[in-house]
Amino acid sequence: MAKKRVKATEEAAIEVVVEPSEPSSAETNETKPLKGVARLEEEGDIAADYLEALLDIADLDGDIDIDVENDRASLAIVGGKLRHLVGSNGEVLDAIQELTRLAVQTSTGDRSRLMLDIDNFRGNKRRELKKLAQEMAEEAKSTGTSIKLAPMNAFERKIIHDTIQDLGLTSESDGEDPHRYVVIYSA
Repeated sequence: MAKKRVKATEEAAIEVVVEPSEPSSAETNETKPLKGVARLEEEGDIAADYLEALLDIADLDGDIDIDVENDRASLAIVGGKLRHLVGSNGEVLDAIQELTRLAVQTSTGDRSRLMLDIDNFRGNKRRELKKLAQEMAEEAKSTGTSIKLAPMNAFERKIIHDTIQDLGLTSESDGEDPHRYVVIYSA
């Protein structure tokens, strides 16, 4: 049976919403949706319930950690033998993440940007991609030429872009999905 664990972080920003005392003509009597961290925590809870049911149906053990990172709900399924839920290149993980996003959207009515990790696949991938970005940035600096990387998904490209920016260089994505790739510039 799956268990939920909630992890609180100090990185989460709190958004204060000031509502007028009298509703405008555009507003209805419906309850207003939650904003900021509370909304992301609600998404995390809905997603965790969905994933817990999925694990139960598949008779798999695992703990579900819920967090809020970078203005999005972040969930991780840990423990148990879950590698088959990742797939060879993360394609099963991507599919489960998309299904979980759809479950949240069905419940809330809003599109979700939640991130899901299983068996620390994305965490390991993040470390590999940061290392690759650092190596390619060094090559771009030393040769003075731009470097074109292999096609990557949006998650992978974002890690490359963020790392390159932290190193003081520039990069951009080019091409069309699923063949979209990152170009790293020397200056």
